[in-house]
Amino acid sequence: MQDLSNFRKNQQFSPFAESSDDMLKETRHEHILNEVRIRNRVLLADIAHQLEVSEDTVRRDLKELDLAGKLKKVHGGAIAKSFNPFSFHEEEIYDHANKAIIAEKAIQLLRNKQVILITGGTTNLEFVNSIPREMHLTFFTPSLHVAMQLSQHKNVETILIGGKVSRDAQIALGAEALNTLNLIKADLCFLGTGHLDLDHGLSEFDWDVVQLKRAMIRSSEKIISLTLSTKLNSTQQYKICDITAIHTLVTELDPSNPILEPFHKKGIKIL
Repeated sequence: MQDLSNFRKNQQFSPFAESSDDMLKETRHEHILNEVRIRNRVLLADIAHQLEVSEDTVRRDLKELDLAGKLKKVHGGAIAKSFNPFSFHEEEIYDHANKAIIAEKAIQLLRNKQVILITGGTTNLEFVNSIPREMHLTFFTPSLHVAMQLSQHKNVETILIGGKVSRDAQIALGAEALNTLNLIKADLCFLGTGHLDLDHGLSEFDWDVVQLKRAMIRSSEKIISLTLSTKLNSTQQYKICDITAIHTLVTELDPSNPILEPFHKKGIKIL
């Protein structure tokens, strides 16, 4: 992808430089698609800030990308095309090979008869798709995607946590979901990770999702974060928990990778 900082630098020194909203459309589209692939869901305002263009410009870009079938435009932003609650297609999953590595590592944490909480996201979907068929487990999830996938596993009991369903994230939110979580004590919680930072911990941009994930943390003995390394050292406006609340961090990287050393020092187990 073209380096955005270099692009802007070149623009600044040109006496005929266009306005920031006139940044090459191809460059903007590439950046937007990359963010959607990595994070599954993005906000219009965040993309505008990252690209230093107006929200109207990004809104037009999202509309064009939606019409081209490259993402799905939703209120206030966009979601990845792979957000389909009724199917799981490897070819639609961004960076599927690395998510498969993460899933293979995470399977090591499972033991028969465990009670597990799990959020949504394509990495978690890859994980549940990889569960050995002989394992007997109980899963609670607010995610329609994950529940659909787990329902195909004959030895897994799947309990869908109810509530108001988010059209964008396809998960149950609100008081009903939080009340249900208060009644659960899970062995493990596989927490979907959008943004993870040493100083700011886990964070999200959706306040209702933050409340859901906080309740899941309170209801679990150990918190497991499955995430691509590209999501490390990033933050959003609403904090979910401190970094030390995470028991195990699972990425596609070798645990000895220098990028993960600061997380080691925080006492987090790395797979």
